[in-house]
Amino acid sequence: MSVPYETCGTHEAFESPDACLQRLLARTLNSFELPDETLSRLDTALAYDSCLHSAAHHSDGRRRETYRHVWLVADGSAVTLWELTHNTGPDGQLHHEVYTDQEELRIATARLPLPSAEPEALEGTPPLVVDDRTAQPLPGREYEWGDSPDHARRVLRRAENADRPGEEVAVLLAGAFAHQITQAFGRLDPLRGRRPGFSLYEHAFLLADGREVSLWEVEHTATPDGRHMCEVYETEDAAQSAMERRAASL
Repeated sequence: MSVPYETCGTHEAFESPDACLQRLLARTLNSFELPDETLSRLDTALAYDSCLHSAAHHSDGRRRETYRHVWLVADGSAVTLWELTHNTGPDGQLHHEVYTDQEELRIATARLPLPSAEPEALEGTPPLVVDDRTAQPLPGREYEWGDSPDHARRVLRRAENADRPGEEVAVLLAGAFAHQITQAFGRLDPLRGRRPGFSLYEHAFLLADGREVSLWEVEHTATPDGRHMCEVYETEDAAQSAMERRAASL
């Protein structure tokens, strides 16, 4: 579920998942066409993220983008809405439309007066490319240099899950010399404890041999007493599965 978005995280800081949904619905011309069942599921949203999925441009300044918006809902599943934005109409103004699946999106996109070639797909995060001769990251990451082993120790120390990364990972990260923290999904719900919230962070570490190793940290309040809890995993898939299990157990 996680997103570059324009690049990743187009939603405003500290907005609740519901506020993000309302902003989307307010700007789209066809929001009234969304099924009631979809809106009912979104009423239980616990976390939200979005990403730029694809983009195309015309030589006359015309443009088209599609965005993927994802909500984690209370039953542990995800609800996805696809937003089409374009300024291809006679008035040249930017218009927004929203769809529940990619087939609807494809049909809507096909009617626009833009080149027929498929737009450049931007979904997913491009892999880090490292020059092995210098162990310096090429453009794509903005690392913090120094104190990286200590940062790794702090992340692992606050993990409360029994299946957190073990000693082998801790020893490996003791040799890290740079790191970057990126929010990959969601934000803890600011609604003062009325609803559990989830956030997912990637802690990327650069090693001396040019390799990149990531820890995936889930922060949530889906605990019996509503307290804040941290869990750490070695892969993004494992972290996302943990969020889904926590949400489904509420």
